[in-house]
Amino acid sequence: MQERARVLIVDDEPFNLEILSEHLSDAGYEVVVAEDGEVAWQILSQDRAFDTVLLDRMMPRMDGMALLARLRQQPEFEHLPVIMQTAVGAAENVREGLAAGAYYYLIKPFQRDMLLAIVAAAVNFHREKSQLDAQLAAQASSYHLLMKGEFHFQTLEEARHLTLLLSNACPEPQRVALGLSELLVNAVEHGNLAISYAEKTRLLQHGCWQDEVEARLSLPEYEKRKVKVAFYREEEDIIFTITDEGKGFEWQPFLEMSPERAFDPHGRGISMARMLSFQSVEYKGCGNQVIARVRPAPVE
Repeated sequence: MQERARVLIVDDEPFNLEILSEHLSDAGYEVVVAEDGEVAWQILSQDRAFDTVLLDRMMPRMDGMALLARLRQQPEFEHLPVIMQTAVGAAENVREGLAAGAYYYLIKPFQRDMLLAIVAAAVNFHREKSQLDAQLAAQASSYHLLMKGEFHFQTLEEARHLTLLLSNACPEPQRVALGLSELLVNAVEHGNLAISYAEKTRLLQHGCWQDEVEARLSLPEYEKRKVKVAFYREEEDIIFTITDEGKGFEWQPFLEMSPERAFDPHGRGISMARMLSFQSVEYKGCGNQVIARVRPAPVE
């Protein structure tokens, strides 16, 4: 049985702490609160078992940006998802937070459904990454001997297995797995199953994204579609070529973290893959093929 997800809420307004705690507790989360960044840092220094931090930007003593900077300087908190809540929606403020590592945003006043969707997305990201890291660490790898191969898959579960296999063929497999998983899942949901950006937003808000993916996999128009993954190791790079059977999408806006999408419960996977996992991420044609490159570690 999976443990309850734990959320740290950091806000200097008692009413905000109360209402956020109530919504999240009612949804099944274990909630810990802190009235400013200093108290939050003291809590995190003693208790690191949080799935996400819901962080107010403007606070006395230590504000949200200062706490975020301190978190990102610590290896154990480097990938802990931080949801920045703010009443300031200006693009430059959001850009500043995104650049500092706040990949999720919640604007005040918030709607309950959007709050729960954003928190669920952050928690799922953290747990998926933790699970991938644990599975990668548990596998004795001889996959670095793999020089080239071609793989075909259909489901999200198959995408997970392939992520584990191919990441283990790379240097720093945990880092590669983070981005590779995103690209493979995108090829299934947005490529082969034609789930649009707006549809996924709605499905996540209603908590039925996984059900919709499973339902579409059994429909006649989608059930035979496969994602093809070509792996090739050359002298300087490891190259992944991922091709789906969908109609493609307008991929250009998703290569960078966007203030316009910062308040959505998804839409950051491609840019995170590009920034954190790969030397480069390049889409071809209509967007149903992506080439990702990993630079092998230098041989000493």
